Amino acid sequence: MSEENNSQNSNSANPETAAANGSSEIQKLQEQAEKFKNDFLYLRAEFENYKRNAIKERSDLVKYGGERFIRDLLEVVDNFERALQTNVTAENFATFRQGVDMTAQELKSLLQRHSVQEIPAQGVPFDPNIHEALSSEATEQVAPGHVVRVFKKPYKLHDKVIRTGQVVVAKKPE
Repeated sequence: MSEENNSQNSNSANPETAAANGSSEIQKLQEQAEKFKNDFLYLRAEFENYKRNAIKERSDLVKYGGERFIRDLLEVVDNFERALQTNVTAENFATFRQGVDMTAQELKSLLQRHSVQEIPAQGVPFDPNIHEALSSEATEQVAPGHVVRVFKKPYKLHDKVIRTGQVVVAKKPE
């Protein structure tokens, strides 16, 4: 306890020293506060830049996300345009038909490369998540509740159905 009294006495005995010590501590704390403020402002500016860049990247992804697919698709379009420019005669009809078949296969291959797959529909049980029933038809060709005809094939992108198939569903003949 006597040490505390001595330190109090020495501080009170020399007020200039105490004021100088307090002043230098205040100075240090002000410098530290200024440093923290500058660090905060720098991080805030960095975050704003990051946020702006992230928004721009997301916007560009939405805007140009299909670029690779479109570039590949344009090759198929070029082949179809060449086919349409061909003057079809009886002599070249077989090669014309073969060229159109090859272009159709190229288009199907393109879709598969980009994870678009046809969902088999003919003869499978009707599923409202995949099929849209246009009508029903009495038949014994397939079991009742199964797809008997397909007007539009269903497709999926990865695991998501992107187009439901338009089908006719079999029903029991009366």
